[in-house]
Amino acid sequence: MKGEPIVILLVEDDPAHAEIVRRNFREFRMANRLEHVEDGQEALDYLHRQGRYTDPETAPRPGLILLDLRLPRVDGLEVLQHIKEDPELQFIPVVVLTTSAAESDMVRAYANHANSYLVKPVDFSQFLELMKILGYYWLVWNANPL
Repeated sequence: MKGEPIVILLVEDDPAHAEIVRRNFREFRMANRLEHVEDGQEALDYLHRQGRYTDPETAPRPGLILLDLRLPRVDGLEVLQHIKEDPELQFIPVVVLTTSAAESDMVRAYANHANSYLVKPVDFSQFLELMKILGYYWLVWNANPL
């Protein structure tokens, strides 16, 4: 899969944070397709191809999920738990990308098999740098059996 574009599912309710991720991937010319959903229930609908996501062409299986924790409708930790318990989804890497630096959130995320836990920096330039490094690590350097 190395070198081939993948679908990245961004689960983020903050429009500003979603735009930073979107712009960063565009700026670094990452050919991957970014799909954005705004809450935990929408993420589950996308992953299970329910509701408006029934067509696999418009809702392809992601190769990476960027997951915020503080989400409306269904909490990010519940989404993570659901993904990692589902045999069809469990091997999709999930990077928790959140503002929460709480140790309890980190412990719960890793207990639910998060592949990485990143705290969003408050500083805009640091957030951009984090997105650049994240993109290169997960999309260029990381080996994935999928």
